[in-house]
Amino acid sequence: MGKGIPKNVLDKIFQPFFTTKPTGQGTGLGLSLAFDIVTKGHGGELKVETKEGEGTTFIIQIPN
Repeated sequence: MGKGIPKNVLDKIFQPFFTTKPTGQGTGLGLSLAFDIVTKGHGGELKVETKEGEGTTFIIQIPN
């Protein structure tokens, strides 16, 4: 289980090229691409619920 997402990072996680990993160890495109696929490609929603120190849940809702 993860540690949760700090509030100062939370508003940036869906931005392209944002990463908390060291240089060269991540592109920062994963959540950005997922967000675009779910929201723009399928008209859905990608939400995040997090509690620092406890964990994070991502909720994907795609309409029928």
